[in-house]
Amino acid sequence: MAETALLAPEGLFLVAVPGLEAVLAEEAAAQGFAAPSVVPGGVTIAGGWDEVWRANLVLRTASRVLVRVGSFRALHLAQLDKRARRFAWGAVLRPDVPVHVEATCHASRIYHAGAAAERVARAIAEELGAPLAGPGEGVVAVKVRIDDDLVTLSIDTSGAGLHKRGFRTEVAKAPLRETLAAAFLRQCGHDGSGPVVDPMCGSGTFVIEAAEIALGLVPGRGRAFAFELLAGFDAARWAGLRDAAAAEAAAATTAEAAAAEIPPGPVRFHGSDRDSGAVAMATRNAARAGVGAVCAFERRAISDLSPPEGPAGLVIVNPPWGTRIGERKALFGLHAAFGQVMRARFAGWRVGIVTPDGGLARATGLPFLPQLPPVAHGGQRLTLWRTGPLPAPGQSV
Repeated sequence: MAETALLAPEGLFLVAVPGLEAVLAEEAAAQGFAAPSVVPGGVTIAGGWDEVWRANLVLRTASRVLVRVGSFRALHLAQLDKRARRFAWGAVLRPDVPVHVEATCHASRIYHAGAAAERVARAIAEELGAPLAGPGEGVVAVKVRIDDDLVTLSIDTSGAGLHKRGFRTEVAKAPLRETLAAAFLRQCGHDGSGPVVDPMCGSGTFVIEAAEIALGLVPGRGRAFAFELLAGFDAARWAGLRDAAAAEAAAATTAEAAAAEIPPGPVRFHGSDRDSGAVAMATRNAARAGVGAVCAFERRAISDLSPPEGPAGLVIVNPPWGTRIGERKALFGLHAAFGQVMRARFAGWRVGIVTPDGGLARATGLPFLPQLPPVAHGGQRLTLWRTGPLPAPGQSV
């Protein structure tokens, strides 16, 4: 079927991790998406299905991409059922692809989200013939939002969350999602032109994400998306758009590197960890992501850390938190030692620390910039603590 058979989107919504909406809006604008606007929970942009595809492919800080396909008013469940049956589901869904329906209700006469989801799901199954299923791979999710009696129908075009790039198949303890890593790197000013060091690298998320940015590798290049399961999906058109976006990103990065006089191919992204298993895991993840040539991982304690040869860049860490891996009191020494090494050996480097514990961050003794808003993640409120370029020992900040 031709791509024009798809129901035209009524709006595009980029879901953000709470607290990172402005970062996502900034990235969307930089990637050329039209009219990015911050709203609670994410960013709205304008565009059609090409923009839906491209957003899934190129945005590093979006959690998923939702497409609004229709809306109507419903004051009770019978009316919801009737109007859901009249909706042109065949213009967006396929009868051979399982569907999962989720609903939320707010300030509406229909207040039972489960009943609302059941009515819409039954309408899809009986009118279109699509099988119903729980959430999972190979299933298209329909989102029903009822707000002030207005029913809005959206399709989750991403499927698996966009943090699942498809390359980091091995993870260490308390892993940080790639979307969060990309956002924190962006907030620390990493644009791919400078080196990045993570001395508590775990499975290598920060190092690999930083290297991908430097090499112009689009984050969605190695995975499938739910929009490929929609009615009217044009595989040939998608392949062309995907290849063009990847080539454009790579060309832009090459031009930026030339302007910054960055030599081709050096190892600029360094990870270390005291756990040899984590080091091996990060090395394999980097190879799968295609960035192994510019990344180096080694087993090393914080006390043995020294800056790599070359210009100063960014040191960024997601250290253990007392609520995750170790007791909080035992971690003050680790943070103090890290801060001492930074101040003594990393003059000119910027530092970023991700933690929900301000006491641990301040134990480093580093001169932090004004605090950023916290980010909700995994039941915690994470804060990115950043410094400017560190002064040489004995110099005032």
